[in-house]
Parts: sequence; C-alpha cells; structure tokens
Amino acid sequence: MTSTNVSPLSPGQLAQIACLLEVSARKPGNVYPGRGFADANFVDFLLSASVIAAPFDRARQIGVGGAVLEAVEATCRVVATNTNLGMILLFAPLAAVPEERGLRDGLPDVLNSTTVADTRLVYQAIRRARPGGLGSAPDQDVADEPSVTLVEAMRLAADRDLVAAQYANAFADMFDLALPALRASLTAGRPLETAIVAAYLTVLSHRPDSLIARKRGRHEALDAARRATVVLKAGWPDSKGGQSLCEAFDGWLREEGHSRNPGATADLIAAALFAALRDGTIPLPRPVGAAAWSDE
Repeated sequence: MTSTNVSPLSPGQLAQIACLLEVSARKPGNVYPGRGFADANFVDFLLSASVIAAPFDRARQIGVGGAVLEAVEATCRVVATNTNLGMILLFAPLAAVPEERGLRDGLPDVLNSTTVADTRLVYQAIRRARPGGLGSAPDQDVADEPSVTLVEAMRLAADRDLVAAQYANAFADMFDLALPALRASLTAGRPLETAIVAAYLTVLSHRPDSLIARKRGRHEALDAARRATVVLKAGWPDSKGGQSLCEAFDGWLREEGHSRNPGATADLIAAALFAALRDGTIPLPRPVGAAAWSDE
C-alpha cells in the first residue's frame, strides 16, 4: 500500500475504474444501480466514465486545466447533465503526478505549478458543465476572466467547496480521512462495496457536504453530517439498528428532489478510489474468484 504505483493501468484507466466503483456502490443519497435522480441516472454515469480516459492520460502534457476541460467536453458529448465535474477536477492533478512518484509526494508540485491559463480553462469547463447551485463569488468568479493561478483560485473557494479545499490542502481530506477509512474496512475483510460506503459515511460525518450547503444551506449540511455520524455510531454495517438508520438516512437525503445529494462527498470518494487503485490498496487485476462486491 505504500508503493508509488503498483497498478499496471494508466491514469485515464484508473479514473474510469474509480468512477465505475463509485457509482456502483450503494451510498446513501447518491445515484447507484436502481436509484437515480430526475436529471441523472446510473447509465449517465457509466457513459460519462467511458469517455474520460484520454484527457487524463495526457494530463502531464496538457496540464491540469487542459485535462479538466477536455474531460468535461468529452462528457458533454455523451450526457446532457453534470455527472462528474467534481470528480474531473480532482482526477486532473492526481493524473498529472509522474508515475514514478507517490501521489502525496508529487501532488504539491503539480498544484503549485498551475497557472492562470489553467484557471481560465477550468472556468470554461465549469461554465460548460453548468453545475447546480453554483452561485457567484466576490472575487475570481467563474463568469469573469481570472487573474490568479488555479490553486490560488481554489484557495479562495476552499471554505465553501470541498473539492476546491483539496487544491488548497494538498488533498488532505482524501489522504487523511477517506483513504484510511477505505483501507481500514478492506483490512477488516469487508467487501469492497461496504468499504466504499464506509469511507463515504466517514467523510460525510467529518466534512459537511458543500453541495448540500449550496443547495439547502449550511444547517442542512451539518444535519447530514450528524445523521451520518449516528449511522456509524449505531454499528453500521453490522447491527440491524445501524442498517435501519442507514436506510432512513438514504430516504431523508432523497427528499426534496435530490437537493440533499452529498455530491461533493461522492467526488472525494472517487478521488480516493483513484488513489487506492494506483497504490494497490484495491488490487488489480482482481484475483480469480475474489469477492469484489457485497451480495447483501
């Protein structure tokens, strides 16, 4: 788990597989097989994952901004809704880390080397993706011409956006929260799906989801974090009480349309899956007969 890159797959392939694993796990409030939203379903996410490999395979050549814009444009050619902007924003710097370097070691150099041109391309990508609940910012708004580097622009948004915060803190929430939770579950012998959901609930319990905050207000984001904490403290996934609370939590998140969707949390989990695939926490190729998913 400490190797710099034991995966035989390219950055683009890792991003694709991370997307597929993320959307296939039955995470409360998110899209997964059999559960969708009015404007996005499981197939939309599959289609989105199918087209993003090439930009991330070229991230070291075209830069973070170029990879983000190309991935968003590729996605818009196959779906008519925003399925993956947050994931793309997180994958791009991860994909740009040289193969011979570990992600945590190499990310600061990638982030600090971003330029105003990267910011301009990312702003273009955000406008193209049209994410819900975006609003406006007093400084370096995405509708305006940027004058700062991408990491500087993300720092300005870090207090209100979980994805932007990763650019500001060198992906600390991924490395120190999501990945340890994922590894702990896998080390305990949990099925991969259970480990993904556990990581998701752990992140959500510690970091109020910024997409919920944008759409529903800070108080509901805090309420979602509190409910995730209750689910974990009730013994999910082992206790019946924890399972029942998780089902109820899923139902609550799906009320009010899908405006309580913890989408930023899901994006961070996708990034953690990229990292886990890259470093061998999730081994590929899968051993023959390995139980990759829960049958519950």
